[in-house]
Amino acid sequence: MRDQLDHLPQSVQRELAHVVRVLFEEFDAALRPGTSKWSKQGRIFKVMLYGSFARGDWVSDPVGGYFSDYDILIVVNDERLADFEFWSPTEDRLMRDVTINKALTAPVSFIVHSLTDVNAQLERGRPFFIDLVEQGIALYEAEGFEFAAPRILPPEEALAEARKHFDHWFALAEQSDRTFELQNAEGNSGTWRNDAAFTLHQATERLYHCALLVLTLYSPKSHRLNFLRSQCEQIAPLLTQGWPRATKFERRCFELLRQAYVNARYSSHYAITDKELAWLGERVAILLGLVGSVCRSHLGERVSGDAHDR
Repeated sequence: MRDQLDHLPQSVQRELAHVVRVLFEEFDAALRPGTSKWSKQGRIFKVMLYGSFARGDWVSDPVGGYFSDYDILIVVNDERLADFEFWSPTEDRLMRDVTINKALTAPVSFIVHSLTDVNAQLERGRPFFIDLVEQGIALYEAEGFEFAAPRILPPEEALAEARKHFDHWFALAEQSDRTFELQNAEGNSGTWRNDAAFTLHQATERLYHCALLVLTLYSPKSHRLNFLRSQCEQIAPLLTQGWPRATKFERRCFELLRQAYVNARYSSHYAITDKELAWLGERVAILLGLVGSVCRSHLGERVSGDAHDR
């Protein structure tokens, strides 16, 4: 693990310092009402930058609408502190810092694990965590809490596990895509459109989990499509073709898909048009082909045609 940010512009270093400050402020605020022993003793052991900004190959493309995220690993002392609900206010605040306060120029995607869990992942030879520890940069690190020595996973064992993930998750994604096609053929109401949008969300989420698990043997427990999309596109840039984002219409459609997990089911204010839904259906079908190609190539399987043949 490295501890130098010299390859990053000063503006980026300032923004990362702001991110760390927000993480600790929100962590302390979330712990304050707690009365249990584990919450009172809650600690952050490490905050690490990984991904494109750590490697030095981040992208900022205002014309195409593509910007790399700040990818952050937070290591805590108790698995209960890794629960997503605990960090929801932090995510909201960091999103406001990008969209409203303009304190950040890049979105923040963070994952949270206990030190025990990270070390278990390293000892199991999970490539994602090995790369993270080897390439990541410490933004904060408490003394005395070291990572375990990683196990080198035999290639045949890694391949067998990846193939199991592909068989499971890709089949589920195809099932969701077929369900959408049935809904599309039979539906004619706003209620149908909302339910179909949720189905497309499920297909997309399953495709991203599939890609992450096949390529890295790890996927975060998350329904957040913007986060999953960012993680996948970093390790498989071909997947950026799934979601054009240069126009307002394209960005709005993906936002509707992102919101569909909750709002399409529970909010009376959620509305999606036939045109928006049709575009999303086309893009999910393309993403299905892209993920299939990327995963089959990784597994060493012959890929007939290309993703656009679907």
